[in-house]
Amino acid sequence: MDKILLLLSLFLISSCATSEKNTTTVHFGGEIVNPTSDYVVLYKGDSALDSVSLDENNRFAMELDSIDGGLYNFYHYPEYQYVFLESGDSLQIRLNTHYFDESLVFSGQGEEANNFLIEMFLAHEKEEGFIYDLYKLEPEEFCKRIDSLSEIKLKQLDEIQGETPLSDKAYDMAKASIDYNTYIYKEPYPYYHKKKKGEQTMHELPDDFYAYHGKIDFDNQEFTYLRPYYNFMKYHLGNLSYLSCKKGCMTADKKMVANQLHFNRHQLYLIDSLVQQKVLRDNLYRNVAFEYLLKHDSEENIERFIEEFHNLSGNNRHIDEIDRLYTAIKQIQPNRAIPSITVYDASGAERKLDEISKDRQVVFYFWSAPQKGHFNNIRKRVAELKSQYPEYSFIGINLRTDLGRWKSMLEEYEMDKTEQFWAEDYEEVAHALVVYDPFKSIIAKDGTIVDAFANVYSSF
Repeated sequence: MDKILLLLSLFLISSCATSEKNTTTVHFGGEIVNPTSDYVVLYKGDSALDSVSLDENNRFAMELDSIDGGLYNFYHYPEYQYVFLESGDSLQIRLNTHYFDESLVFSGQGEEANNFLIEMFLAHEKEEGFIYDLYKLEPEEFCKRIDSLSEIKLKQLDEIQGETPLSDKAYDMAKASIDYNTYIYKEPYPYYHKKKKGEQTMHELPDDFYAYHGKIDFDNQEFTYLRPYYNFMKYHLGNLSYLSCKKGCMTADKKMVANQLHFNRHQLYLIDSLVQQKVLRDNLYRNVAFEYLLKHDSEENIERFIEEFHNLSGNNRHIDEIDRLYTAIKQIQPNRAIPSITVYDASGAERKLDEISKDRQVVFYFWSAPQKGHFNNIRKRVAELKSQYPEYSFIGINLRTDLGRWKSMLEEYEMDKTEQFWAEDYEEVAHALVVYDPFKSIIAKDGTIVDAFANVYSSF
């Protein structure tokens, strides 16, 4: 009888495990501490799959059927972070919006891959300053240091694989997050080394320095929205454009052509020749367009670039956004009236930007509560500018922050309420004023634009 009961128990356990493993349903939920909105949205690429509201305990739950295993993004205004989901996963998150990425923890079926991915994301952020200091080293020593960092992470991944085996897709994603961050560190080495050492020419590199170029997969659809993969592609295309210019684009006096239009045209043609995967191709085209347009070239050059962009990527799914940016840039040229954007003062009263800048010289700058490092840096810089340029009024426009949190920050940091305003519609402000650079500022006088592409660090 005992043997029969034991066999029956083992059969039931095995049946349950098989059922859970074979289910196509995915459960995704969790708790948001200090929520900054009422909902959570799950995205696959640019498409929203589901949106759910937080309950009275700031918890949410989604149930998804028959999803394709891979990388997704969840959005809790104003922050995004990715999540790896596969059929049968039952994944819970917990995070505190005051420290969004740092506090994010996954638990449940699928936790191993996701906790590793967020750990690699945070490691990359922490390493950036340290890596930048390494660019002073000679190529061999630099590669040795970078490769040792990579080996530590790969060993950690293999330990996870030994304890709780990941699926092939999850393992490949985790490994790519290590590999492509390593490639990101190596790609700009000659430029940063030259800058660090004050050298006049680029350092000669060993023949195998860029050996990893042979491993690059330009058409991996699974990695399209993985940050290290996409960011590497941007660095790599810039590098290839520079090198191709250096070899074949010389002026009559043997100097390399260096204007922005010329360089970015190279990038457009490289994307056209190297990248066939539609989503990545469109995203990279978009990045080149934004990078170029935001550098504020002459109107004649911008028109030439847009014409060429349309010829090469006229069916780009971002084309409307790029055309809107182009139009917005034309509308905020010097001597034009500043757009009449609505913002709110600390009492809740509506104000217009043109009204705020009337009868005085104003510098508008922008900040967001979730970006604490940026907030602290810009407050310090604005304080310096106020003492150096007393003839200007420095007006802060807050973006992507809950109204209540913005008001509490005004009190906490004893900010001058007459100089601080809150924008409800981030998209409207970002598009109309072209706010993509975190240190962007707009200089205006008597409601008229003086310079809509100023920078609080480099323009004063």
